[in-house]
Amino acid sequence: MVLDLSSLQKAVDSLERAIKVAAGQAGSGKDQEEVLRAGVIQNFEFTYELCWKFMQRWLKENQSKGDVELPRTRKELFRMAAQYGIISDPLPWFEYGDARNLTAHTYDLDKAEIVFKQALRFSGDAKYLLIQLEKHND
Repeated sequence: MVLDLSSLQKAVDSLERAIKVAAGQAGSGKDQEEVLRAGVIQNFEFTYELCWKFMQRWLKENQSKGDVELPRTRKELFRMAAQYGIISDPLPWFEYGDARNLTAHTYDLDKAEIVFKQALRFSGDAKYLLIQLEKHND
């Protein structure tokens, strides 16, 4: 089954645009920078959610018969995705999950800065995942 990757493509593109806009507005004032950082964080949140869900879908469709059991945790999911080559390294994905969990509970500027920095790193890994899924989407 071919996966429709259009929603993931739009999410990755949106995150990349948000990061570019935020980078272009550095030094424009505290309020504006906070709003732009919040936009990047929001894009990170929904792109991360789509990424792991697409990993799960892809693995479900493409696992060999010997690997009939889907991963039970996200860490297992990321490890399996790396084994199958759709992500390069599971360790950063563990950190992205931790950052996503930070945004789900409370909002403060220190946590926002941590998540923002992770979002900047995440963008490249999300793009890599998308490229790999496109290559192996048959």
